[in-house]
Parts: sequence; structure tokens; C-alpha cells
Amino acid sequence: MPHPLLAVVASLVLAAGAVCAHAQSAAASTYPNRPVKLIVPFAPGGFTDVVARILGQKLSLATGQQFVIENKPGAGSTIGTDFVAKAPPDGYTLLMVSSTHVISPWIYKNLTYDPIKSFAPVGKLVDSPYVLLVHPKVAAKDVKEFIALAKASPDRIHYASSGNGSAQHLMGGLFAAMTGAPIKHIPYKGSSGAANDLVAGQVESSFAGVPNALAQVPQGRLKALAVTTAKRAPQLPDVPTLQEAGVPGYDASVWLALLAPAGTPPDIVLKLNGEVAKLLASADTRKALFDAGVEPTPSTPQEMGGYMAQELERWGKVVKDAGVKLE
Repeated sequence: MPHPLLAVVASLVLAAGAVCAHAQSAAASTYPNRPVKLIVPFAPGGFTDVVARILGQKLSLATGQQFVIENKPGAGSTIGTDFVAKAPPDGYTLLMVSSTHVISPWIYKNLTYDPIKSFAPVGKLVDSPYVLLVHPKVAAKDVKEFIALAKASPDRIHYASSGNGSAQHLMGGLFAAMTGAPIKHIPYKGSSGAANDLVAGQVESSFAGVPNALAQVPQGRLKALAVTTAKRAPQLPDVPTLQEAGVPGYDASVWLALLAPAGTPPDIVLKLNGEVAKLLASADTRKALFDAGVEPTPSTPQEMGGYMAQELERWGKVVKDAGVKLE
């Protein structure tokens, strides 16, 4: 028979576990009971920021508590991401990440967080292609002419991105590697600066979000040559894919997801996931996201965890194969 003292210890451990589980469940039942910070590790006005503000507004209405957007840009999104990794795991500091989250570890070698282990995935939010945009002064009416022009004038065609290690940076690096076009990367401190200089003609091209294209292409301020995904963007039905335009095998999208610090109670994570899923299914949210150039692609926390691990490996190969480096 077990020693009486061991039996007492075992019962105390079980009781403590039950108390913790009850406390977590109680916390989730009242969550959120104060404002929630939603950290965007990019500058205001960019692709991620726009979606975060749509989601933050909808979550505020749905929960009765403010979801406050706080921009913490810099170092390829790693500054804001590091802030959330170190935040209390109570559900009151969340992180909106893009594909950059699994690109940065391959670019920045001394990160103080692990892109997978330091976070509890809440769920995937949206997917979107990027668009190869060029200034009207660029004498190319399609992708083949753009490639030929770049090859004829090595290093004279530049592409702007929101920063080193960004998805925009990688889209351009992958394009250069697959086509042999010697386009030169120009990193900016956010996608807004990159977009402004592209429209002004200070830089020739950019792989930018659909909203940038929708804001500039119809007015003739920029030309859209192709989208980066294997299927056309519904908002830009007349713009071919890069595969259609002569770059076989090119297929890349940018995704956004919601993360919490590792150790956040599972009940809170599931509650957040459920609220987000309801919002992404609602007609008004879907319209707002469509107008922002993205498509809702919700997931469970478990699915998002697996997807991030796959994407980390995938983009690591792109960084290596394309020879992408900090500039």
C-alpha cells in the first residue's frame, strides 16, 4: 500500500491542479475585463496596421473592452515582437504578425525570442498576394519587359520594401533569384515610406500590398504588372499572376496571424480564437477586409502553430537560395 504521507502529497498536488484549472477557467470567463493591447510591430498605415485596426475595432465592439492598437516598428518587426514575447502571459498584450515573423530569424541572427516557442498561437487571420508595382516612368508594360529592362541596365532598377527581412524584401529577392533580374533592394522604415517614394518616382518598383495597388493603379500613378500568388487577386482581376506573366513556379503570399505570449492560459487563447472566428465570418468584417485587399483564412491555434513551423522552414530556404542579406 502507498505510504500515507505520499497519498496526502498526491491529493494536495491534485487539489492544487484543480485550483489552478479553476482559476484559469474563471479568468477566461471574465476575459477581457480591461483594455487589451494589440501590438503591431510595423509602422502605422502599412498592410498589417490596416488589418489590425479593422480587427481591433470589431473586437472592441464584440467584447465591450477596448483593443488598443500600439505600433512598435523597427528591425524587421523584431522590436515589437520581442516586447510581446516578454509581456505577462495574461491575454492583455497580443501581437499581430505577418509572414515577416518567420523570415526575421533567418535575417537577424541574435534574436532574444524564439518565433515558435516564445508564443501561443491564437489563429491565422488573412492571406493576400503582393503586387509587382512599377512607376509609370519605367518603360515596361509587362513582366517580361521589366526583366529585360533590368538585365539591360544592371543595378539601375530598384525595388522598395518596408525594411530588411520584410515580406516585401523576400518577395523581391525571390523574384530576382528566379528571373536573374538584377534589381537592387532599397529598405525603408515602413511600407508607407516605400509607397510614397515609389509614387514620387524616387524608386522604380516595389512588391506591395493590394491596398497600395488599389489606391494608386486606377489613377495611373503606378502600373501593376503581376500578383505574387498562383491565382489572381479578386480585387485586381485584370492583373496576371507572375506565373501567367512568365515566371513559372512563383507562388508567394503574405499572411497575418494573432499571437499571445507563451504561457497564456489555453482558455483565454480559445476564447480569443472563437471571437476572431465569429468576426471573420461576419459579412461586414469580410467586406472591410476585402476592401483592404485581404481574404479571411481563419484557423485553430493548433493549425496556426503547425503552419508557422512549416513557413519558418520554407522561408529559410528562400532566404538561403535567394542569397537575401541585410543591406
